Amino acid sequence: MLIKKLETFTNQTIGFVRVTTDTGDQGWGQISTYNADITCDVFHRQIARHAIGKDALDFTDMIDLIGEKELKFPGSYVRRATAGLDTALWDLKGRVENKPVVELLGGTPGPLRIYGSSMRRDITPQDEAKRLVRLRDEKGIDAFKWRVGLEAGRDVDKWPGRTEEIVPVVSKALGDGIAKLVDGNSGFSPKRAIEVGRLLEDNDICHFEEPCPYWEFDWTKQVTDALSIDVTGGEQDCEMSAWRTIIEKKTVNIVQPDVLYLGGIHRTMQVARLAEEAGLPCLPHSANLGLATLCSMHILRAIANGGNYLEYSIEGPYSQQWADELFNENPFTITDGKVNVSDAPGWGVTIKKSFLDAANYQMSEAE
Repeated sequence: MLIKKLETFTNQTIGFVRVTTDTGDQGWGQISTYNADITCDVFHRQIARHAIGKDALDFTDMIDLIGEKELKFPGSYVRRATAGLDTALWDLKGRVENKPVVELLGGTPGPLRIYGSSMRRDITPQDEAKRLVRLRDEKGIDAFKWRVGLEAGRDVDKWPGRTEEIVPVVSKALGDGIAKLVDGNSGFSPKRAIEVGRLLEDNDICHFEEPCPYWEFDWTKQVTDALSIDVTGGEQDCEMSAWRTIIEKKTVNIVQPDVLYLGGIHRTMQVARLAEEAGLPCLPHSANLGLATLCSMHILRAIANGGNYLEYSIEGPYSQQWADELFNENPFTITDGKVNVSDAPGWGVTIKKSFLDAANYQMSEAE
């Protein structure tokens, strides 16, 4: 079964890939979110030409080879585009074999605990506490993450004193028996991150994500070594050389690859295996309810070193802003603080016609 045609459907924020084989079988994947229209141009210029005519079911070496062939273009856009191909091929394989992707990866369908992940810094500590408590009570969610500092903030807070206020206010409001996580989004120097970390230790926080600029591995390592709570990170890292360094140096306590930033399921599983060999848990980053979260659900039900919960964006009525317009199905329903990985073939979802009709379209195919 050979890859015959690759199509993309995109707007500026999100883009899907449809793969069609010479037998007429199809699968759907997603390139990474944000500047998706640019990534789709990269897909047709630099990714599709390595895939057309290749085996559609035995493709992991092809995914590796794409990065090697595009050696002059390491980094984010090539990996984000490769993720669209990879995830489409996993969906195709699942549909052909009538299995969910989780089974192809060696796992089983079933429930998965979530943590409610806030994406906001423009919210007061009191209002953040109120909405997290409401979700705790209404949805049975028993783990939450909120944000401190300022993204790439160079030790500047969203407004003066917000971090020192929001940590105890939200922690106290959520109460005992709730896992409490915070995200620094590359906001702090090591000195300031350790200061914030002490505040977290004193307020029942168990997880401090990306405290320092993610590219400064030694800075993050200083924080990891200084604190008693888990320091986590890796969502931005898209090259295996970086991941080998992070894992070998134990830069973090928990690794957090993003399936779509990193280049797809195959490469994420490689990171998970490296982490397992080093005794580190793997908790994929999935900050919006597009395919990134669905992929992470299947991975977490398949790997031996999966983290304690799935990251689940709490923004928007059903998902994060635009994502509730994507799928005909609702794969992210919360029941007693858990979502369910279904036994439907592939990813178990179909893309809404309204999204596809409004999207910018491109195609690459065999001559």
